Amino acid sequence: GLVVAAALPALLGGCAGAGTAAAAPGPAAELRLGYFDNVTHAPALVGLEQGIIADALGDTVLQTQVLGAGPAAVEALSAGAIDAAYLGPNPAVNSYVQSAGQSLRIVAGAAGGGAALVVRAGITDPSDLAGTTLATPQLGNTQDVALRSWLATEGFETSTTGGGDVDIVPTENAQTLALFQNGTIDGAWLPEPWVSRLVLEAGATVLVDEASLWPDGAFPTTVLVVRSDYLAAHPDTVRDLVAGHAASVDWLTRHPDEAATVINAKLTADTGTPLPDAVLARALTAVTFTTDPYAATFPVSLQNAVDAGTAKPGTLDGLFDLAPLNAVLAEAGGAAVSAAGLGRD
Repeated sequence: GLVVAAALPALLGGCAGAGTAAAAPGPAAELRLGYFDNVTHAPALVGLEQGIIADALGDTVLQTQVLGAGPAAVEALSAGAIDAAYLGPNPAVNSYVQSAGQSLRIVAGAAGGGAALVVRAGITDPSDLAGTTLATPQLGNTQDVALRSWLATEGFETSTTGGGDVDIVPTENAQTLALFQNGTIDGAWLPEPWVSRLVLEAGATVLVDEASLWPDGAFPTTVLVVRSDYLAAHPDTVRDLVAGHAASVDWLTRHPDEAATVINAKLTADTGTPLPDAVLARALTAVTFTTDPYAATFPVSLQNAVDAGTAKPGTLDGLFDLAPLNAVLAEAGGAAVSAAGLGRD
């Protein structure tokens, strides 16, 4: 009850603010950004640690919130608790469809790759998974959908409430590592650095690299989204955010040797614990940082989620607004990124 009460004034304030701001769109006083402490969110980690995003936002005050997985980020966005977030494709799509296209817009890609199914010794083939228990970060998150979808193609039935041929237990990532180490679960479909942590710290092996399931191995793991009403009220601020984000991706591309140090500095500031160097090095080889959201893959992601029972069917028309990003890229002499017919580019 307290949470709702606390959120209501923010929502009402947001509505009033949006009305006045719509008349005279200008920079926002603040931007509240959500992200995860994962290597697949390195553009956020680097952009925050190096001050790149804050610099790009100018006089707009940047506030940040660390979240655990995509569905939690969508909840925070829907409640008006944050204005923008780094998250996976499936929660973004789910929110868009559930809100009939009202909730959010994807304004950039952030990362591709870096997700896999890792398993314990003794599991060497999909057929070995019958009767096993596997973890994912959260019900309906991108890796959760990927696991359910892949298991279905292998002939296994699963349920969103647990049970079935393979029991899927959505679990917070750090807990998954502990449960795998003590033998409570048999494996997990995870994003980096958790794949590398289970492999290097707990003796897991990779049964399925998600890259093997997509054409050319290219698939989105992280995108940058903004609340639709915030974008409408503060297009200049969103463009500044996107510029900072693009600069962070560019920094990662140009400083591969320094990336691990900067990422670890932010992870240590957030969690109190750095990642082992070997874990971070392995994780970074699996992830590609890019502003391209791979928009053409999103209808596939939605269909996989519908088939898995974690999403309802709906249209993705208008999901993307890549116009601010493409303006930023054009200024830097870069090639435009495509919305694949699903919004502005």
